[in-house]
Amino acid sequence: MGRKSALITGITGQDGAILARFLLGQGYVVHGMRCYAATDDRERLNGDLADHRDFHLHLGDMTDSASLIRLLQTTLPDEIYNLAAQSHVGVSFIVPEQTANVNGLGTLRLLEAIRLCGMEQRVRLYQASSSEMFGNMPGPQNEETPFAPCSPYAAAKLYAYWLMKTYRQAYGIFACNGILFNHESPLRGEEFVTRKIARAVARGEVLELGNLESRRDWGHARDYVEGMWVMLQQDAPDDYVLATGEAHSVRDFVIAAYAHLGRSLEWRGTGVDETGHCTRSGDLLVKINPDFFRPADINHLIGDATKAKTRLGWTAKTHFHQLVAEMVDAERIAVSGGVWGMGLAAE
Repeated sequence: MGRKSALITGITGQDGAILARFLLGQGYVVHGMRCYAATDDRERLNGDLADHRDFHLHLGDMTDSASLIRLLQTTLPDEIYNLAAQSHVGVSFIVPEQTANVNGLGTLRLLEAIRLCGMEQRVRLYQASSSEMFGNMPGPQNEETPFAPCSPYAAAKLYAYWLMKTYRQAYGIFACNGILFNHESPLRGEEFVTRKIARAVARGEVLELGNLESRRDWGHARDYVEGMWVMLQQDAPDDYVLATGEAHSVRDFVIAAYAHLGRSLEWRGTGVDETGHCTRSGDLLVKINPDFFRPADINHLIGDATKAKTRLGWTAKTHFHQLVAEMVDAERIAVSGGVWGMGLAAE
């Protein structure tokens, strides 16, 4: 048998770049799909990925069925990882139709492309579902928890989730939903709160945030992409929650980031007037910006990954404080003019 090949949509994002490195480390030929952009969006793919002989980049679009069919016919992948999305929950309230078109209908187009190309029995498909689909349902949330989406992003992801189950049952496609809780890394986009915190802390800038009490189950993307791969190596397709089982607030993340640099915070005021100050100098470090509150928000997400642990042998390896430290250190390297790097194999 020849070497396995994989197609990753959304290759230019955090998960796509980390997954590509992991799969290359496993001996795969990796094909990545990116949308055309007038500005270069390949920063995460530079260096070891761009120069790797088994890594190939292709243009395509989740809103263009013909491009997806052509891409499948060209690459003939054994595995597909659908990571392409409008991935920011807050932005989904501003561009709800575009979010639905990419996150929801995009998955439908990909499933139809697999079917129309006659690849139902050849391809194994992973769909990036989201813990946001649970909304404010009491935790810990697992595969049996009812869904209650609170954003256009979550609603579109839930539509894609049910499409995967439908096509699995109707056409026999090896289709897996990975219901991943928040997973971060130094490659996270600057618009996400974890990267925003790490960046401001490393640069010594005043940090403007919204809801400090919002709690999330934060893990490391490096661990989670390995879980995606493991799902597609099973004898039968299924849906799995991936999570650490620990929840931390945005406030906790801020405190941990400053603690990594040996600084502690003193909180003053309440509500939108609350501020965080350095306990030694009294300098203002954190303030609330009402513009960052969402029209509808989720207060507490914490996952139960018992099924993944039992059936896949998967557990999150990276502790919360390790994740925070790695993100802050990467920003400090960037501030000093260096480049944070990572090898091809996930550690």
